[in-house]
Amino acid sequence: MHEIADPTDEIPDLTLDPGDTTETDKVARALCGGTHDRVDADEWVARARAAWDELPLSLRRSVRQFRRHSGSRGALVIRGLPVDAAGLPATPSVPDSVQREATVAAAVLTMIACGLGDPAAYLAEKSGALVQDVVPVPGKETFSGNAGSALLTFHNENAFHQHEPDYVLMLCLRADHDRVAGLRTACLREVLPLLSAVSRKVLFTPEFRTAPPPSFGVDNTVVAPQPLLSGAPEDPDIRMATIATTALTPRAVTALTAFGHACNTAARTTRLTPGDLVIVDNRVTVHGRTAFRPRYDGADRWVQRTFAIADLRRSRDHRADDGYVIT
Repeated sequence: MHEIADPTDEIPDLTLDPGDTTETDKVARALCGGTHDRVDADEWVARARAAWDELPLSLRRSVRQFRRHSGSRGALVIRGLPVDAAGLPATPSVPDSVQREATVAAAVLTMIACGLGDPAAYLAEKSGALVQDVVPVPGKETFSGNAGSALLTFHNENAFHQHEPDYVLMLCLRADHDRVAGLRTACLREVLPLLSAVSRKVLFTPEFRTAPPPSFGVDNTVVAPQPLLSGAPEDPDIRMATIATTALTPRAVTALTAFGHACNTAARTTRLTPGDLVIVDNRVTVHGRTAFRPRYDGADRWVQRTFAIADLRRSRDHRADDGYVIT
């Protein structure tokens, strides 16, 4: 297995050698042998957690290192993972598509989520499925969400929620036809040095409000004002979504505008190919996606996504029966 690289034009990546890909595929397929295996079943997640220990050592070590500190770019791409490309069905094209049946790709996602903490989902989003399809949907081209194909602006996943995910995992099963769709990331560790001291101070004040994302559907939740940044001034956490965060004071408007410009300046774009998994540290990194043109021919871009939470216990009051779905 190669060492983690740090190219100037992309986020760091780790490439599996063919032997490690084969070994990972074998472990993943062992999780998909039963006719009644279901990704959302607690028993299946428990098996995936145990199977994590069977994955190649260098892969596990790299994920653990990323969990401890996600680096200056707050994201990691793991290339060469198995997705059973030859056995994939047509790319889904219906709203709220999810993966309920156990597959190689779902097994890979769930095992690595267990290596980061625990997989998690949100009841109001895609029916609380642990593995979700991110695919273009006809009629949703301009929708600013995972069903769209226009520019997806910078955001944290579920920034409005008390228990936002710590990590977002996105595994590419198919690239878009024209190979132009790019994951965009901007990490606070590269963004903050671009901001003035005044802007940074304002971003720590509770003068912003972030509403639930469109993917949660109609939601009348009243969200209290909160800061965009919190925690250690030198390495803070962030909660924001470009289309859902409102600045509540004139100085907050100025700071939010400056923050947006800084994110675009620091942004990294990575084009994923089948078998590429990107892990985004949702606490310090915002992400989005460049525009692309779907054809709705069964071979469109197909990414599967899951969330991971490092300390699931903290959300116990929002999870029925100590499961993985957060209300």
